[in-house]
Amino acid sequence: MEIINGNILQVDDFVTLTLGIIVLFVGITITNRIDFLQKYNIPEPVTGGIIASVVGLILYASFGLEIEYSLYARDVFLIYFFTAIGINARFGQLLAGGKPLVIFLGLTLAYLTLQDTVGFAAAAAMGQPSGVGVLVGSASLAGGHGTAIAWAPTIAEQQGVTNALEIGVAAATIGLVIASLLGGPIASFLLSRYNLKSETEGNLMVGIEREKQDDTTITHLNLMGAILVIHIAMIIGFGLNIAIAEFGLKLPLFVSCMMVAILMTNTFPLVAKKAPWPTGTKALALISEFSLGLFIAMSLMGMQLWEVAGLAGPLFGILAAQVIVAVLFILFVVFPVMGRNYLAAVLSAGFAGFGLGATPTAIANMSAVTKTHGPAPTAFIIVPLVGAFFVDVANAFLIQFFLTL
Repeated sequence: MEIINGNILQVDDFVTLTLGIIVLFVGITITNRIDFLQKYNIPEPVTGGIIASVVGLILYASFGLEIEYSLYARDVFLIYFFTAIGINARFGQLLAGGKPLVIFLGLTLAYLTLQDTVGFAAAAAMGQPSGVGVLVGSASLAGGHGTAIAWAPTIAEQQGVTNALEIGVAAATIGLVIASLLGGPIASFLLSRYNLKSETEGNLMVGIEREKQDDTTITHLNLMGAILVIHIAMIIGFGLNIAIAEFGLKLPLFVSCMMVAILMTNTFPLVAKKAPWPTGTKALALISEFSLGLFIAMSLMGMQLWEVAGLAGPLFGILAAQVIVAVLFILFVVFPVMGRNYLAAVLSAGFAGFGLGATPTAIANMSAVTKTHGPAPTAFIIVPLVGAFFVDVANAFLIQFFLTL
């Protein structure tokens, strides 16, 4: 760690990871002790991450100290997580999720259009350039920080929004927090109102059910075996990502690794039938939960809330409209169209996650629900495919369209 410019504390990779683990433990402890957080399925890393970010805000407000974390380890855990999801994805489950996947994709594309329309209209009503509406639309909410940062220079140049980057990052940050807090309560409301229960038996894809956490069969051998398979998939996925980029198609690295993992888990066990494979094991579920938890905790603890507070006014007005529309769309469109069943309720929590935040947030929301109420494996196939791949492709066309209006 070192202090630069007198007031910026730069935290290195090792210390950041250590603090991330502490923050995750804090979130787990507080969530386990507060019934309200459990009742509304607030993800444990969200609890710890928000507390850490508030502590950072207090340090900044009191002493002018700004903390900058190195987030390399966070990004590695994101790849770990999605690779593990891919290892759990059997073609049989993918085929079973075929129709729901297509329907969910259609709903997502419709929502992206609605999200940009709401942003565009709200910005116009407040006398702001249309670019601001796009930034506080699918660019930062469904798209997340990466998409907002990527489009900010274009919007600044085309429409003269000089603080486009700050607006986009602030909207993505607030959206991440709202998405983390909204998905669980939406699912809890739907599960309670319609008396829904899990229709699937077996282990969770992410984490271990709360009542089964003392009944585990995890050894150092199956844990190391799962890690080895994940690493092999990541190495091949990295090479695939480079090869795909040579053809002009840029995909997030975790998407390439997830694709390789899906292919591996549906071929290798057929060739080497006696070799152990981690699909469906508690060891892999534990690695998934640990990786996701650290990614979310480290993402939230690094939020610089003072920058968000400095961009009030139109930003919060547009975001308020987006949240209202998102909740109504989930309750009256997503849940009914997806079947009004347990899967639909879990998918609703996921939809809130990536519709206003990011795909990892969606998975965290769904994981919090399933750890309490039971498995929904199809949801963990549908949401990563739609949220991590199709959204980025569709978003590029939609953003460009609304910028020309």
